[in-house]
Amino acid sequence: MTPVDIAITVCGLTAAVHLASVAIAAVRCRARRDHVAPPVDAPPITIVRPVCGIENFVAETLGSTFRLDYPDYETVFCVASPADPVIPVVEDLMARHPQVRARLLVGNDPVSRNPKLNNCVKGWQAAAHEWIAIADSNVLMPPDYLQRLLAAWQPASGRGRGTGLVCAPPIGSRPDGFWAEVECAFLNTYQARAQYVADSIGFGFAQGKTLFWRRDVLEAGGGIKALGADVAEDAASTKLVRAAGLRVRLVDGPFEQPLGRRSAVEVWRRQSRWARLRRACFPHWFLPEILTGAMVPTVSFAVAVHALGGPILPLVLLFLLAWYGAEAVLARIAGWTLSPWYPVHALVRDLMLPALWLDGLLGSSFEWRGNAMRVEADNPAA
Repeated sequence: MTPVDIAITVCGLTAAVHLASVAIAAVRCRARRDHVAPPVDAPPITIVRPVCGIENFVAETLGSTFRLDYPDYETVFCVASPADPVIPVVEDLMARHPQVRARLLVGNDPVSRNPKLNNCVKGWQAAAHEWIAIADSNVLMPPDYLQRLLAAWQPASGRGRGTGLVCAPPIGSRPDGFWAEVECAFLNTYQARAQYVADSIGFGFAQGKTLFWRRDVLEAGGGIKALGADVAEDAASTKLVRAAGLRVRLVDGPFEQPLGRRSAVEVWRRQSRWARLRRACFPHWFLPEILTGAMVPTVSFAVAVHALGGPILPLVLLFLLAWYGAEAVLARIAGWTLSPWYPVHALVRDLMLPALWLDGLLGSSFEWRGNAMRVEADNPAA
């Protein structure tokens, strides 16, 4: 094959994959207008919410826990330090919703190098019910949050594997400023899209924003302490569930994470942390990430246009508008935030991707909520 043939092939294949991924995510994430009613035999559920510090919209996201349309659930808030400034927020919410069973547990169980997991251990042990949802403090729960998690839990059928865990990736909403819009482009039309494609072909990955367990599944794999086998509890959850011959499934229509204001440094640090964790926990899946985004197909398209004697700049601009236009259609169908400047935000995201990939490949440490961590600390095999 000539260089031009290679460029046309690469461009064609990546564009086809891109459009297919947009179509799959659009079906799985289309905006929901119907409220899912609780099942007649709705099982009691425990929600474990680890909290740490004051985040944007924290009173609203934690407050959503008290407004669920579900007949029988309890909430266990977990905080590691008695001096944490979020404690008065949680106590005020519990005082204003005495009709909802909720309690706050304070303390730390150092079972791993993962501070979030250490904070969750006491909540898992105190949970009264067989079904347990571990949800980050910045997840905004819709009223039918629990029934939507239950609906995604599918038993084994035919040759299909049963469910071992249900998750939901975060969908950025209410961005304030340019870099928050860029973070939405990362979270929504890039990362969530990729996760729903993986889930749709039977190869779902856990996402730590929401981990919905049936207690016996996790206990059979060694209990909550087993999630310290990797530095990221969602990576350990994925491996535990697959080792049991079960599937990680994603809920149809993921849940919001209100962002507020973000700086360029905050966006970079977050994406850098996730890239380093993906490389440490799933190195074989991380390496091909260099091919994702619009940069490789755009360069291939430009090479082909140049070889064929066409006007490069206007055609490349049209190509990028078509590429990001497909993503914008996905955001519109899903009901996600969509700025008129979305192509610019997505282009900045894609320009960052090669640098983030290299950073993830070479970096070995990061900081999470004031805790210095190393990506291989709990994963010697990496």
